Amino acid sequence: MSRKIKKIGVFTSGGDAPGMNAAIRSVVRTCAFHNIECVGIYRGYEGLMEGDFEPMGPRSVKGIINKGGTILKSARSKDFRTKEGRQKAFENLVKAEVDSLVAIGGDGTFTGAMIFNQEFDFPVMGIPGTIDNDIFGTSHTLGFDTAQNTVVEAIDKIRDTASSHNRLFFVEVMGRDVGHIALNVGIAGGAEEILIPEEDLGLDRLVDSLNKSRKSGKSSSIVIVAEGDKIGKNIFELKEYVDENMEGYDVRVSVLGHMQRGGSPSCFDRVLASRMGVKAVESLMEGKTNYMVGLKNNVMQLTPLDQAIKGKSKINLELLRVSDIMST
Repeated sequence: MSRKIKKIGVFTSGGDAPGMNAAIRSVVRTCAFHNIECVGIYRGYEGLMEGDFEPMGPRSVKGIINKGGTILKSARSKDFRTKEGRQKAFENLVKAEVDSLVAIGGDGTFTGAMIFNQEFDFPVMGIPGTIDNDIFGTSHTLGFDTAQNTVVEAIDKIRDTASSHNRLFFVEVMGRDVGHIALNVGIAGGAEEILIPEEDLGLDRLVDSLNKSRKSGKSSSIVIVAEGDKIGKNIFELKEYVDENMEGYDVRVSVLGHMQRGGSPSCFDRVLASRMGVKAVESLMEGKTNYMVGLKNNVMQLTPLDQAIKGKSKINLELLRVSDIMST
């Protein structure tokens, strides 16, 4: 049985990602288009528990589609994991006459939204925002495309130095559980090797591969390492091992870190965010709840939140083969 939605709350939670502001803008303007009130909730679940709400209209979100980060801020909340914290959040929403939520974030954000829905029968809809692209039910999460472009630009600059000094660079990119960023930027950046959580290359094989590259005439090399790679405990251990087992290379490490999360969102992420915001609001209007909006075969589709949380996004195995061929 569908409910008439009158006021929607929108918030961002967890790690920021380029495109979150574009998604906020889309939610707010879709609400305005359908004559639904909208409130922005600051600092994610923390703001939900503290009642940190602000009415938002079409002009509230002008000039933000091109901005990275999130104007609604983000925070990780321990208190929302408690029944008391969620009860407080529910009371704040009732008091503000908010009758549904759009949560923009990753699996932690969706877990909180799903539990909140189960406890209070409160309509929720998720929009996937994380640069890791590690959410099941969508081919692209918000920020993934932008992060890839940011990393490729950095790799291009690192290669200039590597070539000038006959250096081997280990470049660490984000990807604790999945290697989407590493695999794509490794191919785009011409990396000699790509180390990802899904594939354990092994230290000896890595050295053999680098030796092979050098014998083929390569005077410098770049190895892309996802932060969740299984070969070594960390990228500095990889450097030490190669230093000890290879001669002729000046080995350096570059950890790109949080710069990957920042920056103006790409055209792709802006369009994706706009489509997701429209789908989220209109799905709530149709009486749907406890879903995540996602992109599948270039069509907006819904995935139950529990599947989005439990499912695992898989890397494209064809890209591994392409990478091997390109590193010849």
